Amino acid sequence: MVSYNREEIISASEMARGFSNVLKEIMNHTKERFAISKNNKIEAVVLQVDEYERLKEAYELMEHLDIYQKLQERKASKTIPLETSAEKYGIDLDAL
Repeated sequence: MVSYNREEIISASEMARGFSNVLKEIMNHTKERFAISKNNKIEAVVLQVDEYERLKEAYELMEHLDIYQKLQERKASKTIPLETSAEKYGIDLDAL
């Protein structure tokens, strides 16, 4: 879980009243991010677009690595031909 310091947390009502100031701080790189809270619970995060894109690319790369690892595991696993399984369980493939 990500932690936020006190200066990064802003209530939803403060965000609504001061959106332009928050946006300026993000755009000027004065602040890296703002965590928006509602009822004392973090509900959203506002961050610079380049940081968002970097995180999105990293996430997609992790997904690709996960898919690659699963494919490698499947290649290494033992497979049984359909005909062998059908014969073992008495299934007539022509009847299907």
